[in-house]
Amino acid sequence: MESMDLLAPDELERIERENAGGLPANAILEIFRPRGVRLSEATFRKYVQAGLLPRSRRVGRKGKHQGSLGLYPVEAVRRINVIKKMMAEGHTLEDIRRSFVFHRNHIDQLQRDLSEVLDGFQEELGGRPLGGERRRSLEAQLATLRQRAQDLVRDVARLGSAVTAREDETLRPQ
Repeated sequence: MESMDLLAPDELERIERENAGGLPANAILEIFRPRGVRLSEATFRKYVQAGLLPRSRRVGRKGKHQGSLGLYPVEAVRRINVIKKMMAEGHTLEDIRRSFVFHRNHIDQLQRDLSEVLDGFQEELGGRPLGGERRRSLEAQLATLRQRAQDLVRDVARLGSAVTAREDETLRPQ
């Protein structure tokens, strides 16, 4: 088995804090390379296509004719860490795909999508000339929706953990 040094929780937290806006694929690969973790661009793309890692979003670059850059949510670093740990424990990609890791990607995407929609409503509300009572009512509804969205994502994650826990327990090598 190859020697590799996976990221510790405090390192993961630092990377997530410093790169909250996301990272390009090559930066993610560079995080793991000095640690002896074998991860090529092709493997990275394979993990994305298999649904193990979140998809990138395109972000325009400043300057004329600079194009755009694909940024992956920073939690991709944490996911790769988990995937590589599970593989080192003897799990196959299919095992991992059936585990909670796969579902967590979709849950995180749901959270980002809900947040984006609600942030859009907040922005739209801020730009509208509304009467005081109407504005307060809409802001209260928005605050309620934010809380419900947070509760929904938490409950979906909790259910996902419960549903996949038994299966994951049977995957552990004896």
